[in-house]
Amino acid sequence: MNIHADAAAQSREAQMANAIRALAMDAVQKAKSGHPGMPMGMADAATVLFNRFISLDPAAAGWADRDRFVLSAGHGSMLLYAINHLLGYPDMTMDQLRNFRQLGSITAGHPEYGHALGVETTTGPLGQGIATAVGMALGERMLNARFGDALVDHWTYVIAGDGCLMEGISHEAIDFAGHLKLGRLIVLWDDNDITIDGSTKLSTSTDQLARFAACGWHAQRVDGHDRDAVAAAIEAARADPRPSLIACKTIIGFGAPNKQGSHDVHGAPLGDAEIAAARETLGWRHAPFEIPGEVYDSWRAIAARGAAHHGEWSQRLAQSPQREAFETAHAAPDASALKAAMAEYVAKLKADAPKVATRKASEMALEVVAATLPNLAGGSADLTGSNLTRTKAMKSVVPGDYSGDYIHYGIRELGMSAAMNGLALHGGLVPYGGTFLVFTDYARPAIRLSALMGLRVVYVMTHDSIGLGEDGPTHQPIEHVASLRAMPNLMVFRPADAVETAEAWEVALLADATPSILALSRQNLPTLRREEGAENLTARGAYVLLEVTTGKRDVTLIATGSEVEIALDAADMLAEQGVKAAVVSAPCLELFAQQDDAYRARVLGTAPRVAVEAGIGFGWERWIGDGGRFVGMTGFGASAPAPDLYKHFGVTAEKVAEAAQACLAG
Repeated sequence: MNIHADAAAQSREAQMANAIRALAMDAVQKAKSGHPGMPMGMADAATVLFNRFISLDPAAAGWADRDRFVLSAGHGSMLLYAINHLLGYPDMTMDQLRNFRQLGSITAGHPEYGHALGVETTTGPLGQGIATAVGMALGERMLNARFGDALVDHWTYVIAGDGCLMEGISHEAIDFAGHLKLGRLIVLWDDNDITIDGSTKLSTSTDQLARFAACGWHAQRVDGHDRDAVAAAIEAARADPRPSLIACKTIIGFGAPNKQGSHDVHGAPLGDAEIAAARETLGWRHAPFEIPGEVYDSWRAIAARGAAHHGEWSQRLAQSPQREAFETAHAAPDASALKAAMAEYVAKLKADAPKVATRKASEMALEVVAATLPNLAGGSADLTGSNLTRTKAMKSVVPGDYSGDYIHYGIRELGMSAAMNGLALHGGLVPYGGTFLVFTDYARPAIRLSALMGLRVVYVMTHDSIGLGEDGPTHQPIEHVASLRAMPNLMVFRPADAVETAEAWEVALLADATPSILALSRQNLPTLRREEGAENLTARGAYVLLEVTTGKRDVTLIATGSEVEIALDAADMLAEQGVKAAVVSAPCLELFAQQDDAYRARVLGTAPRVAVEAGIGFGWERWIGDGGRFVGMTGFGASAPAPDLYKHFGVTAEKVAEAAQACLAG
């Protein structure tokens, strides 16, 4: 790499950087909102990164061995959009820049994955970009261990801001990356001393280089406006086996003579007068949204270099004996193979009728999945023995040896979840990871991004209710299932037995644009579905488990998870009282909501409804109607054996039967 540019190259590179500044100023001004300061301050460092190092191909944005670039400081999105336009991504037209932050444009206020080519991940919630990038860098090393340098040999670069490094997730991420020695990860920190409130001195005095070094990172500090110094730092980072932080000391809003260096330039348009002054200061003589041909030529040369690299890689792939395995890893899971394996397994479950906790049933199903899909990447946030997320053949990923398929994330629920997003975005691996359901509170911001981006990520969340018992209310999920159901594009499964658990795994792994939560029990549950039949009923979201044998229903009991057994017992009690009760198992209300009206009507029936679930009743109104009743929790749990807790809180068959009688009494 050329880390010392001659005078002509320096001048050319300066103009490349100024093009970013001009486009950022102009787009934010036209939108009347946005963040010009970071793009202007980091334009020099970003130009060096792209001009001298990054390898990507805008004509083939999904090329598997491209370098990844993550703008963790997502508020500075015009930096990324400007670069992608200048590089020649076909969708990032000048009209898209003119429509920055407008409805229907691909240039959203913060970068959104799937909206525009060249946006590797959704960023904006500060810190999540760097944490997601850790997953990408881990994915690169894991696939490199499988397929070698010829097919997998790329870098993950991040631009992060002060806010990214203040967020707690940053520590989970950098500690994890340093421990695993992810040396293909390089973070450029926009060290500009400014936050929205003013100077960073108002809120932090952390020595970030010391913090990163303590976590096992290579750390350097450079003048972020000295392009040769930035290049030398990147070259040194690439030569070091550790992940690297480069603190780029920058001036926010560089080039705006009256506002640069202050928080005034962070999150507001510069104004016409200041933009004119900035053009004069920078020597940029061009009209708004006008880029001279020679600047385009310089940026398009980067794209041409990447296209050449892509062509060479494609030849290596074509000649590789691992081509089929590589392409299989990067394709969607083999649906026919998975369905066939699961159908055989479910038939055996129905015959054997095991009584096991659904967390154990998940472990059993994973043995089938892992034997069918070669690219699972499992893991847990230090709860492997409780979540039961590791199959017998799995091998741990450890520092320096990435050939395994099981990741020990440590006690880092949010970091784990963001890293799984990164693994999914990277491609080639299907990630799942476990912790206790109550700790989705720690993981929720990354789960939300899984849903927003439409990623195939599976969250194995065990100990799903008061049924976990003695650990008490701090560990007993009460509101969690309801709050997760409120999140768009997230499937929340709460299976009742081993059959539904296996079916839930199948649905989750075949959902190409939706993440899944598996809420699993600690306590043993009987196998409830014994009838023959190959249909995956969990894929329907809800189904009739027990129908009345004669006449019409008097009442319909709806339950999920461990409470389905309770509903069946209540139906027996009601039968003794002369009440005909049907029982509906509803392992995934999101999928049930997607069924056609006729199917939902058949399942729910016209009789009064009672729902039972060991959580709060929020959200159940839709399914039980105005005259329905809910049996569940109204407050936090307590510390006691699980059977005592169910009796204490009234989540029992007797209470369900009483609620049914109350419905019938009007």
